[in-house]
Amino acid sequence: MLRESDVNVPADVPADFRSTYVNNFLKATRNTGRLMMFAGDQKIEHLNDDFFGKTDLGEIAEEDHSPDHLFHIASKGTIGVFAAQLGLISMYGKDFPDINYMVKLNSKSNLIKLNQQDPLSQALWDIDDVVALKENSGLNIVGVGYTCYLGSEYEGQMLAEAAKLIQQAHAKGLLTCVWMYPRGKAVSDEKSGHLIAGAAGVAACLGTDFVKVNYPHEESGQNRADTFKEAIWAAGRAGVICAGGGSTSALDLLQQIYDQMHVSGARGNATGRNIHQRDLDQAVALCDAISSITLGNKDVAFAERVYKGQETFSL
Repeated sequence: MLRESDVNVPADVPADFRSTYVNNFLKATRNTGRLMMFAGDQKIEHLNDDFFGKTDLGEIAEEDHSPDHLFHIASKGTIGVFAAQLGLISMYGKDFPDINYMVKLNSKSNLIKLNQQDPLSQALWDIDDVVALKENSGLNIVGVGYTCYLGSEYEGQMLAEAAKLIQQAHAKGLLTCVWMYPRGKAVSDEKSGHLIAGAAGVAACLGTDFVKVNYPHEESGQNRADTFKEAIWAAGRAGVICAGGGSTSALDLLQQIYDQMHVSGARGNATGRNIHQRDLDQAVALCDAISSITLGNKDVAFAERVYKGQETFSL
């Protein structure tokens, strides 16, 4: 467990906001330095595809048809932060004041395809909007997130916006996480481990605290966890967390997260649809199981027992 003196505060955090930054960091990581993000930003990114209908694993839970399912999971499950857009947090957050929130500042839908236009995701809110919501509501807003599509013809615009938002967030003592995804007509293989490592390094140059990337595919005879090590090295002091990806069985997901943490060296994970597409009890159990690995440093066998209700985990 980390103490206040263990937190590495970036140099762009003003002296007056150092204690705010440290407090936000310890809240978000539950005093571990590792981040378990419950990602709830897909309602813009994927429209209603992730919340209604069927997946490879079966029918999406009926509770997931309504946004409040996300907040019930985040309030009952063991997580570090719940990431969602500012508007959603402002509408529901007052009913769930104990959640640690990370405001997702930009988003785009999936309607415009890559063969039509390279991806561009612009900020919908700025840091002043986040600070105003935090001060007016008293909610536990601990950080902000932003997506960059590296390799898009619009990457310069997004990188410049992300860099400025990171600096402004740190100036108010807020944590930052950049979703860094290589994507666009110039990108032939967005799951290349070497390319993902490059993207993680770019995020480090922006000064972000955490960077969220995709898990690479196997390369050159290496398994995915070994391939992923390059990204951890490239990111330096920026903590790498891995996106949860498409529908995966709970047990496969737990093994994957364990490998990312204990083989690759990742500093956390970000899981969305693999949690919220389940009913509330299963979703909460999976949050607790994931956090037992990410925050509790438990093994997969223990996490499986937590998911099956044979063991409990909390912080």
